[in-house]
Amino acid sequence: MEYLNIIIKAIIQGLTEFLPVSSSGHLSVFGHFAEPREDSLLVIVVLHLGTLVAVFIAFRDIILGMIKEFFLTIADVFTAKFKWSKMNDNRKMLFMTVIATSLLVPVYLLAKDFFTAPEGDGDIIFEGCAFIFTAILLFLSDACLKGVKTGKNMKITDALVVGLFQIAALFPGISRSGSTITGGLLCGFSRQTAVAFSFILGIPAILGGGLLELREAFKSDIVLNYPELLIGFAVSAVVGFFAIKLVKIIAQKEKFKIFGIYTAILGTLCIAWGVLENMDIIKFFNFN
Repeated sequence: MEYLNIIIKAIIQGLTEFLPVSSSGHLSVFGHFAEPREDSLLVIVVLHLGTLVAVFIAFRDIILGMIKEFFLTIADVFTAKFKWSKMNDNRKMLFMTVIATSLLVPVYLLAKDFFTAPEGDGDIIFEGCAFIFTAILLFLSDACLKGVKTGKNMKITDALVVGLFQIAALFPGISRSGSTITGGLLCGFSRQTAVAFSFILGIPAILGGGLLELREAFKSDIVLNYPELLIGFAVSAVVGFFAIKLVKIIAQKEKFKIFGIYTAILGTLCIAWGVLENMDIIKFFNFN
C-alpha cells in the first residue's frame, strides 16, 4: 500500500504541477481523505523535485541559454559592455525571472504557514474556493487576445504582474501554472512565451521551496524508505514531462477552459463535501 500511495501521489503531482489545476490543492484534498503519514512533507518535497527535473528536460535549450547568458552578463558588466536595450531573449528571460521571483521570496518566507494547508487538514472548503478561483483564471486566459511579446520584448512591469499572479498561487487550490500563464497572456505574451516563462519561473519557486521544506523534514526522526522515494521521484518526473508537452499543445489551441470546467466542478464538490462534514452529515451516514 505504501508503494501504491506514493505512485498515486507522484501521478497527481506530475500531472497537476503543470496542468493548470493546482498540484498543492490536489495533494491537500488527497491528504484530506488518505491516512496521515509522518513523512508526508518529505514525500511532497521529493515529488516536487521530480517535476523540477521534467522542467529542465522540457526546456533544456532555453535554460542552458539562460545559464550561458548569466556568465556572459557578468563578463559584460566587468568590461562595461552591458546594455539593457541590447539583451537577447534568453538574457531578458533571465532578468525577468529574477525580478518576478523577488516578489515571491519575502512573501513565502514571512507567511509560509499562512499559505500552507497541511496534509490531512480538517477542512477542504478553502481548497474548493481556490479551485473555483483557478477556474475563473483559466476561462479568462482563453478570452485573452493573442499576444505577440517574446522574451526579448518583456518589460519589468510584465515580470512584476506575473510575479504577483505567482504569489496568489501559494494558496492550495490556485494553480501556479494557470495563474502565471494567465498573467503572461494579460501582459500580451505570445502563448508559447507565456507557457515557457511560467514553467521557467517555477524553477526557483519549486527548488527554493523544496530545499526549505527538505530542511524541515530532516529535523524530525523519520525512517526513510529510499526505494519508495525513488519511485515517487521517477514517476513524477516522467508524468510531469508529458504534462508539459500537453500544456504546450492546449495553450496553442486555446482550450484551457477544459481545465476551467474541471476545477470549477472539483471546487464545487470540495465546498459541498466540506459543508456536509462541518454539519456532521458525513459522519452521520458513516461516509468518511
